[in-house]
Amino acid sequence: MCGIVGYIGPRDATPIILNGLKRLEYRGYDSAGVAILENGHIEIRRDAGKLNRLFEIVQNNPLSGKLGIGHTRWATHGEPNQRNAHPHIGATGNVVVVHNGIVENYLELRDELVFEGVHLNSETDSEIIVHLIEKFLSAGNDLLSASRKAFELLKGHHGIVVISSDEPDKIIASRIGNAGGVVIGFGEDEMLLASDMPAILDHTRRIAFLESHQIAVVTRQGAEIQTLEGKKIGYAIDTIAWDPVAAEKGEYRHFMQKEIHEQVRSVTDTISGRVDFEFGKILLPDLNLTDEFANQIEKIIIIACGTASYAAMVGKVLIESIARIPVEVDVASEFRYRDPIINERTVVMAISQSGETADTLAAMNEGKKRGATLWSIVNVIGSQAMRIADGFISMQAGPEIGVASTKAYTAPLVDQYMLAILLADLRGTITPSERSDLVSQLRRLPELVDQVLEREDDVRVIAEAIKDTQNCIYLGRGINMPTAYEGALKLKEISYIHAEGYPGGEMKHGPIALFDQDMPVVVIATQDQWYEKMISQIEQTKARGAPVIAVATDGDELIPPLADHIIWVPPTPWMLSPVITVIPLQILAYHIAALRGLDVDQPRNLAKSVTVE
Repeated sequence: MCGIVGYIGPRDATPIILNGLKRLEYRGYDSAGVAILENGHIEIRRDAGKLNRLFEIVQNNPLSGKLGIGHTRWATHGEPNQRNAHPHIGATGNVVVVHNGIVENYLELRDELVFEGVHLNSETDSEIIVHLIEKFLSAGNDLLSASRKAFELLKGHHGIVVISSDEPDKIIASRIGNAGGVVIGFGEDEMLLASDMPAILDHTRRIAFLESHQIAVVTRQGAEIQTLEGKKIGYAIDTIAWDPVAAEKGEYRHFMQKEIHEQVRSVTDTISGRVDFEFGKILLPDLNLTDEFANQIEKIIIIACGTASYAAMVGKVLIESIARIPVEVDVASEFRYRDPIINERTVVMAISQSGETADTLAAMNEGKKRGATLWSIVNVIGSQAMRIADGFISMQAGPEIGVASTKAYTAPLVDQYMLAILLADLRGTITPSERSDLVSQLRRLPELVDQVLEREDDVRVIAEAIKDTQNCIYLGRGINMPTAYEGALKLKEISYIHAEGYPGGEMKHGPIALFDQDMPVVVIATQDQWYEKMISQIEQTKARGAPVIAVATDGDELIPPLADHIIWVPPTPWMLSPVITVIPLQILAYHIAALRGLDVDQPRNLAKSVTVE
């Protein structure tokens, strides 16, 4: 989850690293630090708190040099304080490490080091890595060999970057397992490293990715990549087209607000190049899906975490309704532990914004072991979930900086709609006319999203009315049941209001006991096949005195007398309605949190990319 940046070259490394860390602050903001090789020795600045604190420290106590590494931390071991902040320096003062991941055998290694007389300066598992490297350096190894020997002792999943004042011409970087990416950037007589691409796109678009159990020696002239066992390997250098300006807030107060409004573009980009409206066809070439395999599929298991798991629930309805393939949805962190029934006719499909979520990657590996075909729907190009899959769909949502996901929720809804149509077409479960009708419904989707976004001010008025509530219930049915879950998640994530999503039909099986004048109930009640049932839910809610906020279709005449507040949405084909109904709930959560004066983009205890289990 932590952010890592490194630089070696002719320029001053300090501003490059600090600005790169700023791009990665969404990955961790409990503490931050930077280590620079200055006049032959390593200087460190670090402290608890957000990155602005580190900027102040460096401004007051400057440092400069041509080689350095930096880190933003999301705490796992040890409190977020100054002594637990990265980078960690060894006893000699010559070696520094930054680390992303959890050392699962930390206690065992720590006890061995302490027994050998090593003094630990922090409570972190990361610090032991630098002491292990020093131990092997003292035995006569060079930095690469010492690092390799240290890394081989670590259990778990890791991204690690090392520098030493004794070998000032190189940076050592390694990726072990699924602890988040290690990206190498190729410049002119300079090289950069990062845990995610936005950190280095200001300086280069030419990048390579470290795979699991690889180690790299990075110098000003380039990079040599080896396996952890020491075998040299070739690698590809990709050219990335993302514009780093896309990671700026622009006219918006927060990244989350900006990203909510970017959903017109992200939905458009998701559709673009994949929909042939003239012939009513869907094109998903990166999925590597053939007619033969499509007809062999017996079951699809969608694995995901958090927001992505609610997108998966929508996908289940879409794929089963259109393609008539049984679909299971698994929370990725539980998938490995339930002995799932999988064979070569099973598809395990992962949904992940980052493509680096540790639980999701572990679940994908479990599916692969059992003979399944792996698919993934991911937002980050070149991420692990994309690379290990047999086929993938890129969300095309662009960089998402806000911790609470928005456009990376709606994009995979559209991706799964298109996937369902393609599968149905290949399997012959829909006629050409039915397929064309379904495809044509995508044409107006960006316009419908734009209509919802134009009503932000109306939703803000509702946010002002309920911003002081302490609890909230969300109800939905059918394809909008996951919308209730996601709406509740957004509210609790950024406003810290206790919120729960429920299937509308489950209201009487427990939640209704909570309904009173202090319990607002948000009801998704658009005019679809579940509409009459949701009207009944609203009536029962009002009978208990609970305030009702209804998401309703324009022109509805039954809901206004029943609801205290109405969020109007345009008429939308029911299979695409979750894209439209969730956006005002994102806006509602955003404005409630903003009105409460909270840090919308960086809510407490959360990080954007969860790369540890």
